[in-house]
Amino acid sequence: MLSEELRNKYQLVVGLEVHAQLLTESKMFAADANQYGQSPNTLISVITLGHPGTLPKVNKKAVEFAVKMGLACDSEITRYNIFSRKNYFYPDLPKGYQITQDKGPICIGGVVPIELADGTEKVIRLNRVHMEEDAGKSMHLVGEVDTLVDFNRAGTPLVEIVTEPDIRTPEEAYAFLTEIKKLVKYLDICDGNMEEGSLRCDANVSVMLKGASEYGKKVEVKNMNSFRNVARAIEHEHERIIGLLEAGVEVISETRTFDAATGTTASMRTKEDLNDYRYFPEPDLSPVVISEEWLHSIQATMPALPRELYRKFVDVYGLPALDAGVLSDAKEIALWFEEICSKTNNYKAASNWMMGPVKSYLNEQVLHIDDFPIKPTILAELIALVDAGKVSFTAASQKIYPELLKATEESSLAIAQRLNLIQESDEGSLKPIVESVLAENGSKVAEYKSGKKGLMGMFMGEVMKKSKGKADPKVATKILTELLEN
Repeated sequence: MLSEELRNKYQLVVGLEVHAQLLTESKMFAADANQYGQSPNTLISVITLGHPGTLPKVNKKAVEFAVKMGLACDSEITRYNIFSRKNYFYPDLPKGYQITQDKGPICIGGVVPIELADGTEKVIRLNRVHMEEDAGKSMHLVGEVDTLVDFNRAGTPLVEIVTEPDIRTPEEAYAFLTEIKKLVKYLDICDGNMEEGSLRCDANVSVMLKGASEYGKKVEVKNMNSFRNVARAIEHEHERIIGLLEAGVEVISETRTFDAATGTTASMRTKEDLNDYRYFPEPDLSPVVISEEWLHSIQATMPALPRELYRKFVDVYGLPALDAGVLSDAKEIALWFEEICSKTNNYKAASNWMMGPVKSYLNEQVLHIDDFPIKPTILAELIALVDAGKVSFTAASQKIYPELLKATEESSLAIAQRLNLIQESDEGSLKPIVESVLAENGSKVAEYKSGKKGLMGMFMGEVMKKSKGKADPKVATKILTELLEN
């Protein structure tokens, strides 16, 4: 562990490269199905394998998905796009080159605001977002000496999201990745599953003296399969590089792999070995021109983004920041909540139901919100029953809600009537009950009037008993207060 003195002497500098596999039906340049988990080498074709004489064709939907990502990040959209060949040899690269974008990425610049643990906001600048195809996958089976190759993933459409070196802590890297995952899922362009490799991240890490004007030599860390491991790898490199600098050892610009079991990195290859990819324009693909009409049609399909919904939940619905953050975290939850709010003005009650009973049920049953047995309209009706004083929240949550979960055709009101849960809110009916309770507890009334105001709870309990739980607490409290104070 580094001392605080050494940590304060140096500044950590991080840039991230995030690859997101796009949720298109087919691959980037071929009609092969784009699916995960199929038998090895079953989703391939002569185009994917780069057979002589075959011609690629650009996947239009992948281009639209890339534009959506750029629009979500306020990037400049490139109208005239060309593809390039990135040449290198690797066993799982069937063509011997990768089709990508080199000099002209489809999205230039952009920003991704992140929120840190202390509530402050920081803006991470993007360098670019570009389109490319994925490689295949080398398989190293336990106990096997041979390496096998599965080309199913080869040709899968990707966007690579490249940041500027704006990240200064592992926590900021974690927050950035969390925001990117949220964005791609809101846009419906990637499922964000790091474990399956549909969202992958490489981290470029360097360290420089605080106050210095030049960055130090960077290392690139690969093979991280979770946000937490990205943060762990950055922290390890932070300490390792400072240790080298303090020992007077030169930092080598290299690619390193991360071992999740030990939390350490190991050298794979030096960067100097890979700096000549011999990029040249892809001769078999025509330029992709994004017209104003096409761009406007893509803009028209953009959903409300998480930050927009967060602000709406706080500014329009008046929710606390915590509620707004939880409810805007996942698109499907946010939209379900929005539907409730279109049927009720009690937004805080809707939030309480979503963050309490609804989410608890989903977690316990391991269900998606689309499979939740109660419709938003029905939950809004239940909220209205409580607001109108017809049933108590306790009765609604403990008696009516479990009945609704059975997917019954009954309305909330019908269930309340069947279970005899309708509250008595008529003052004329409740006043004799309250008077009876006070008459039976004369000594307690005297104690209350002498200053023991805490006895109000006892009186209310007796009223609820006599009314068999049907007294409206607000009305009963009002009557009790009037009688006790007079």
